[in-house]
Amino acid sequence: MTRTPGILGTRLRWTWKQFIGQSLAGCWVVALLTFSGWVLRFNSESIGFLYLLTVVAMAILCGFWQATIVSLLACACLDYFFYPPLLTFNIGDPHDWIALGAFEISALVVSRVSTREHRSTREAVMQRTAMEQLYELSRSTLLINLHQSPGPQLIQLVHRIFAVDAVAIFDADTGKTDRVGLWGPEELELARDCFMLSIEDEDRQTSTRRKLLRAGAKPIGALAIRGQLSPLVTDALASLSAMALDRFVWFEKENSIAAAHQSEKLRAAVLDSLAHAVKTPITAIRTANEGLARVGELSPAQAELASLIDSEASQLSQLCSRLLQTASLEEEVSLGKDEIAISDLVSNALSRQGNQMGGHPVQVSVPDPDITVRGDAELLEMALTQYLDNAAKYSFKNMPIEVSARESHSEVLISVHNYGPTIPISDRERIFQRFYRSEGAKQQAEGTGIGLSTVRMAADVHHGHAWVISDAEEGTSFYLSLPQSGRKSH
Repeated sequence: MTRTPGILGTRLRWTWKQFIGQSLAGCWVVALLTFSGWVLRFNSESIGFLYLLTVVAMAILCGFWQATIVSLLACACLDYFFYPPLLTFNIGDPHDWIALGAFEISALVVSRVSTREHRSTREAVMQRTAMEQLYELSRSTLLINLHQSPGPQLIQLVHRIFAVDAVAIFDADTGKTDRVGLWGPEELELARDCFMLSIEDEDRQTSTRRKLLRAGAKPIGALAIRGQLSPLVTDALASLSAMALDRFVWFEKENSIAAAHQSEKLRAAVLDSLAHAVKTPITAIRTANEGLARVGELSPAQAELASLIDSEASQLSQLCSRLLQTASLEEEVSLGKDEIAISDLVSNALSRQGNQMGGHPVQVSVPDPDITVRGDAELLEMALTQYLDNAAKYSFKNMPIEVSARESHSEVLISVHNYGPTIPISDRERIFQRFYRSEGAKQQAEGTGIGLSTVRMAADVHHGHAWVISDAEEGTSFYLSLPQSGRKSH
């Protein structure tokens, strides 16, 4: 700001000197033509035409006011040296006014046309330069290192390509402002304030503009730039900067997803290996336990312990089976495409669950036994068994468990309903994530947090859905929807 008056004064002095120099040059040309015309005895028409050409040339090369000064001098010379009486000023002569009018009209028209042409040429050059700069910036943004923060790279590119005084970019994702160039202490938060207050403005005194950076309709940052740039170029620059920031965000998300997928594959491999390793000793335990009954008579206490061993070993075997099924769901395996009757699916799941319902009475409602789905029978039985096991664990004592299946549009809807503690809204989606258990569930029953995740994956591979609805008065209902394949023939 302190340098602006000095620069402006220097420019004004330089413009004034240029004006005087151009005017004097035009006057020298008129003087030379006058001397030549006087010596060579030109008539007024010939010298007048030469004066007109000089005025037109001055209008094209210098401007209207320089041409006006030259035209006044030309009229004076024409009157004094070439109109009778010679060597006498006769200002009232109509020829003088006609000549002056012709000179001035020519100067005005030609200068206007010339100015317009110069302006068009200058604008075309500026637009071509701006397009070249924007193209270079767009190409350079594609080459930035996405493993590093994009802000410092962007400001250096803009500062170098557009030769502006200063650039600042606020990245909402990192909450950081990157700057280059000279910014005053009171201007350090211009970009951040633009984003926080959603304000886009221009300070013409300092040639500073502020623009929001948007990804679609969502602001993701802000740009503050100081320099001689047109509004259209500034808008295009802001769009390119926003695309670079947005590309960096998506690159980070893709890397995070890839890392999570790799971690999930490793974890599934560990579970698979662990389940296979545990299966062998469990089988040995069950075989040895069965052999105890054949050795000899067991006392009631010993028989009860043997029964407990068999029951717990059976549960461990089922858990290992679920772990193996979970691992297989994450691989690209070919699922069975059997035609499965829903009534048979429910019956098999109840039989599979056996005596592990905790004394809860089970009510089954399948109004249409001919409803069928197409899929992998083992996986779907596993999913329904998990729902039954989950209902038995978290139901209030002696409360019934209801299993129902019905048609719903083009889907088959299977539900398992029980009366137990309400599942908080915040947990109703998370309980389908692997290893997640809500605080209430941890206190009420033991578990691994794997079961419901296998239901969700089984539903996904069958192009279905799994969800839960829980209410203090109505109870809790777990749903499994599957695409309907048709009806079984009788």
